[in-house]
Amino acid sequence: MNLWRWIAGLALFLAMAMGAYFASYRYFWSDEMTRAEGRLSLYRSTVVAQLNRFSHLTFVLSRDPFVIDTAHGGETALLDNRLATFTDQAGLDAIYLMDDTGLTISASNAGTGRSFVGQNYGFRPYFQEAMDGQQGRFYGIGATTGLPGYFIADGVMSDLGERLGVIAIKIDLTELEGNWRDGGEQVLLVNADGVVLLASDPSWRYRTLGPLSDQQREDIAQARQFSGQDLSQLNWQDRGERRATIGGQEVIHLETGDLPHGWRLHYFASETPVVTRSWLATVIAVAVFGGLLLIVLMRRTALIRAALRRSEAEEAELRRANERLAVEIEDRKTAERRLDRTRDELARASRLAALGEISASVTHELGQPITAMRNHLAAAEMGGGVKVVSRLTGLVDRMEAITRQLKFFSNPGEDKMEPVELRKAMSEALGLMAANFQVAEITVHNEMADHPIFIQGNKLRIEQVMINLLRNAVDAMEDHGGRDLTVRVQATSDMAWFEVADRGHGLGEATLTDLQEPFVTSRESGHGMGLGLAISAGIVKEHQGTMQAHNRAGGGAVFRVEIPLADAQSEAAE
Repeated sequence: MNLWRWIAGLALFLAMAMGAYFASYRYFWSDEMTRAEGRLSLYRSTVVAQLNRFSHLTFVLSRDPFVIDTAHGGETALLDNRLATFTDQAGLDAIYLMDDTGLTISASNAGTGRSFVGQNYGFRPYFQEAMDGQQGRFYGIGATTGLPGYFIADGVMSDLGERLGVIAIKIDLTELEGNWRDGGEQVLLVNADGVVLLASDPSWRYRTLGPLSDQQREDIAQARQFSGQDLSQLNWQDRGERRATIGGQEVIHLETGDLPHGWRLHYFASETPVVTRSWLATVIAVAVFGGLLLIVLMRRTALIRAALRRSEAEEAELRRANERLAVEIEDRKTAERRLDRTRDELARASRLAALGEISASVTHELGQPITAMRNHLAAAEMGGGVKVVSRLTGLVDRMEAITRQLKFFSNPGEDKMEPVELRKAMSEALGLMAANFQVAEITVHNEMADHPIFIQGNKLRIEQVMINLLRNAVDAMEDHGGRDLTVRVQATSDMAWFEVADRGHGLGEATLTDLQEPFVTSRESGHGMGLGLAISAGIVKEHQGTMQAHNRAGGGAVFRVEIPLADAQSEAAE
């Protein structure tokens, strides 16, 4: 993974460097092009100025009386001196006068080893153009001196309009080449045929930019324009997009054709400054990027060091916390041992409290059969002796069962859970309460399902809940005119339930939770200890059931107990 990160980082770095190089190259290329265009424009202006600098001189000389007089056959010595003076003052190469055949009759260099006097230049195009009434212009190598120059000529006219000859000047343009070389520039000037006339590099002079046709070579030979030159082709190639190759070197290339005679000026500039400055800018950019990266890395290193210091501090704190935790664990173990001892003590105290509750329960539960026996005895006195005996026997059995139930409180595991048919349990509870109903003159409405309803539980405990609810209903209706009690036993798909609905005083503001608290009762003092619902709620909870209570419409209260069916209890246990 680290290797790939290094490769990705290196690739990103190279991409950034290449992007910086190409961006700077385009910028410096554009800058160099602007500079080259400026230099080319300057050199073009210089060439045009040189060519037109003395264009008026031949016209003035052609009307000079001394020139006209000499053309008529006058003395030449005076004109030779006059022309020599003009040449020195103007900085020209030569001024000379030719007759109408092209023969030189007077010259500024007369009497020198390279005098034009006696030379015939009738073959030169500038002479022919001047004789035709135009100003002749021509660039070529001097037929007499062998030195190149730019020739300007005008015809000399007599007062009668007769063309007597041609006055011409020769201008040395090699000074332009010196200026180009001194400026370190690569410049060449070519004529319309593509022959190099002037060049900053002397080896380029009189070379051609392209092949010459036979007609072009013939015209050049007739004018003796480049005598002694083979006019070989220059080693160059125009590559387009302002680039060229010359002398095996790729350079920037600009040219302009806005010159007299169809001449063109070519300017070449090396790409080395562009490349050098581009690389320099790239190095600077890379250095700046590297510096920023170094700063980021240093910052990151500082953050990492700070994080390590924090981590070390946190680790030290964690060690201290672990040490404190070890102490706390030991303290907790000590506390747990104390708690176990306390629990044992509480268990013993709980058993003692349970004995008190059991005593209250026994008092409560035995009170009901005793009251029933008293009622049956009273009834026996009225003449129902046989039935009274059987009922008293049932009450004795009931009191025996209640005493057996005390064992459940002392050891609940002895009363096992088994299938209990809820309708049968309700019927037996109603039988036990029959005497109470008779004495209180209560009418019982029994609404039981027409099929057996089984739950998994303790039959005696379930009957105890039912009897408690029935007894509470009887007590609730003691001081009320309503003597109507409804008992229902039904079942849903997974739940069995039974209800006891009375027409007594109702719950009032109390809730079932309030009534389930031990020693809380809605009856008058001396009529119960308030343990019935508390005991019943515990029994229902043991059977995974719930108890609900609400006021009955029209007066009274409804107590409802729901216990899962035997199958549902088994599934829940699993």
